[in-house]
Formats: sequence, C-alpha cells, structure tokens
Amino acid sequence: MTATAPRPSNDDTDDVVLVPFANEHLEGALRLSREMSWPYRLEDWAFALELGRGFVLRNSAGAVIATAAWWAYGEDQASTGMIIVAKAAQGRGYGARLMDALLTAAHPRTITLNSTPEGQALYERRGFVRVGVIQQHQGIPAERHQAPPVSLVRAMAPSDIEAVMRLDRQATGWTRRQMLGRLIQVGEGNVLVRDGAPCGYAISRMFGRGHVIGPVVAESAADARALIEAALARLGQVFVRVDTDATSQLGDWLESIGLSQVSDATTMVKGTRPAAEGPARVFALANQSFN
Repeated sequence: MTATAPRPSNDDTDDVVLVPFANEHLEGALRLSREMSWPYRLEDWAFALELGRGFVLRNSAGAVIATAAWWAYGEDQASTGMIIVAKAAQGRGYGARLMDALLTAAHPRTITLNSTPEGQALYERRGFVRVGVIQQHQGIPAERHQAPPVSLVRAMAPSDIEAVMRLDRQATGWTRRQMLGRLIQVGEGNVLVRDGAPCGYAISRMFGRGHVIGPVVAESAADARALIEAALARLGQVFVRVDTDATSQLGDWLESIGLSQVSDATTMVKGTRPAAEGPARVFALANQSFN
C-alpha cells in the first residue's frame, strides 16, 4: 500500500504554504520547539525525520511556522507527534490543516498519539479517542544505582536483536524494525534473561536535556525496574527521562529515586489498536512521539 501525500498548497485566505518536511526545515523546527520550551536538540529533530516523514507550514518569508511528523509501523499502524504551531500563528486553523494532511498521508493506518490538553479537542473532532495517560518523569537520580546481576540483566548483543524485535511486536502489535534497529545503533541496550532467553529489553540514548530510557518492554513492573536500574547504573548521576504509562506501577518508584513527574499526556488512537500478543508489555516509551 502506498499512501498519497497531499500536494503543496496555498489557501486563498493566507500566504502560508504546506510542504513535505525536509532537512532544510530542521533549523526552523528547532526554533519552534524552543519557543514551546520543548527540550529537543537539532539531533533529535534530524533523527525523527530520518525515521519518519511529515509536513511543515511556511509563511511568505519562508519561515517554518508549524510542524507535524509521523512514523509508519508496517502497513496498518503509525504514530504521530512533534505537532507544533508557532504562538503567533495559533488560532488560525493551521493545526487542523497539518493534521488533515497527515491523516491523508497515513491512511488507512491506525494512528496513535500523545496529546497535550490543548490539542485534545482537535484530535477528538477527527475521530481520536482517549485510551490512557503517559506520565513524564525526569531528573538526576538521587544516588548511584547498582546494576542487577548479569544472570538477570545483561548488555544487548547482536544475537539478541531478533528476540528483541519479536518481544516488541508482541508487546505493541506494531512492526517497527527500522526504528528499533536505529535506536539500538545510537543507544545502549539491555536484555532481561530468564531460562536462557530474553524476555524483556530496554534502550537508553541521548535525547533532549540528557538521556531517555525507553522503550522498556517487560513482563512485570519488577522486571521493568531491573532493566531501568541497569541503565541507571551505567549512566550514573546524569539527567534522565522516563515516559511511562500511568498504570505501569513504576511512578512511585521513579519519584523515590529522584525522577519527578513533571507533566502528563493523554494517549489517543484513531482506528483499532492491536492487543498485546504475549506476556510482555510496554513500560516506557522511546519518546512521546515514537511511542
């Protein structure tokens, strides 16, 4: 299946043009995220665009005034995020214009996103429904962490990759080999082993103000905590972010080690989201855009 992207267009009512998101727009996108106090680096924008696609709105001077990106997970699923409209351009329907372009391009995939309170009404009008809450925890751990025994958690090896891909697909219902492959390349991975086989994994990488730990996929909160502790032991006392579902049973522990909850986002889905196929589930996200 090949989705047809909308052609660049101009509304009769303004001189703002919709164009595909390209590398030349990265600096403008970075300015927008800084205006919103989002901690993206230029490298984070470039990494997201490498793995996905999207649209920007440019004004008559060529400045980027809005962005939206999405990532395909096979032919049936996708996530979307990095949806920003400059403060001076808000209230003119630009967010709706971007979202409609994105939905057309991603059709007929089911789309998952994590919304700020300001965006929920826009998404609900387009058929998205609320399915959960993601809590953003971050900070510098209060003390150094001891790594779990290597008999339980060890560094991810090339021979683990297929097992990690399988675990992720079973936990999410998504096929995201390309994204996971790149996350593993740029980050540090661990696997939790039981009876000689991986039954959970975690990846940490540089992102935003420091490091993000995610995805974390495991069969229980205790296993997820062991994977996160392995990452923390390696990272030491640096700025760390973990985005976890409100039902993960990790929130109180993350607070206790110095990773305070600073915000939350509402998970919304348009279409049918697949159920987990195995005992493992997602305990932390790669980030709120990738899921």
